[in-house]
Amino acid sequence: MAKDENNNMSIEITQEQIDLLERLCNAMAVSGDEQEVRQIVLDELKPLELDTKVDALGNVLVTRRGSDKNRVRVMIAAHMDEIGFMLVDDEEGGLFEFVAIGGIDERQLVGKSVIVGKDHLPGVIGAKPIHMTTPEERKTALKLDQMRIDMGLDIGKKVKPSDRATFATQFAQIGPSIRAKALDDRLGVVNLLTLIKHAPENIDLLAAFTTQEEVGLRGAGVAAYHFDPQIGIALDSTPANDLPAWDVDEENTRYNTKLDHGPAIYLMDAATIADRRLVDWLVSSAEAAHIPWQFRQPNLGGTDAGAIHKVREGVPSVSVSVPQRYIHTAAGLIRLEDWANTLRLLHTALGRLTPEILNR
Repeated sequence: MAKDENNNMSIEITQEQIDLLERLCNAMAVSGDEQEVRQIVLDELKPLELDTKVDALGNVLVTRRGSDKNRVRVMIAAHMDEIGFMLVDDEEGGLFEFVAIGGIDERQLVGKSVIVGKDHLPGVIGAKPIHMTTPEERKTALKLDQMRIDMGLDIGKKVKPSDRATFATQFAQIGPSIRAKALDDRLGVVNLLTLIKHAPENIDLLAAFTTQEEVGLRGAGVAAYHFDPQIGIALDSTPANDLPAWDVDEENTRYNTKLDHGPAIYLMDAATIADRRLVDWLVSSAEAAHIPWQFRQPNLGGTDAGAIHKVREGVPSVSVSVPQRYIHTAAGLIRLEDWANTLRLLHTALGRLTPEILNR
């Protein structure tokens, strides 16, 4: 904890948090098999001795009660799962047919190194080389069913259909940036763990580390039903489509979000229209604390808020994300300062939250 320019208590990103993010990103937790990340989360929570349970879908559900009288019940969700693959057929010789889990652009898969199974065994996504293709074939992007995961003769005997696979990219800090796989949503996981450890006393923090977000926001709905919160917040990472426009001579005006512009507050996505009271609360909190922020432009995609807001009688919900380039590929890229400002905004806003927000 540190004091900001307004003499308010503020959370800073420490080397300990960066190291935790590295462990989380390098772990494999493809949707439906989140055990590696779940264990890291449980290990981090153990010293806190909070009310913690793992439900039937594998969500980690944590309750940290405040001490003030008029507390708000706030559910904050961050998903543990990542996009990836599942082996579905052993074609012998170390070659495996596979399917994608989550939203993956097939065009960028050929030649990517992967890790497979609980032992993170090495493999590569292979396809017919360019030397063997016809001019007609080169005009069309390869489809997933034309590719195979090649494990080699010996290692191929140690894996089986149903094993998960994901990109083998290792976490790296590059100047002001972090490059890694699965920043969506290991950033949210680290932020939620940090908020649990520094939760303000004016709220009951209902923390949900959710499963199967990438395949339909499945864990979040179950978690929200369990908690029955007054407010829902989804922590995630969102596309930064801020590269120069390649197909026009004008400025890129469809940027969605941009690096170096702070946390992205959602107005609307394919799964949720954010509660305007919560949007105003986040914006006013950012402005009061002089934290840079941006609106996440309405676009495709969705977060756990898409499931949370429809539970029981309905839950006013909003999403806050860290902008990320190259999301849902083998290597995403974020700015450390955007991550830090996202955490600062969340901590600041929660400290200003009162029940009156729902009466507006």
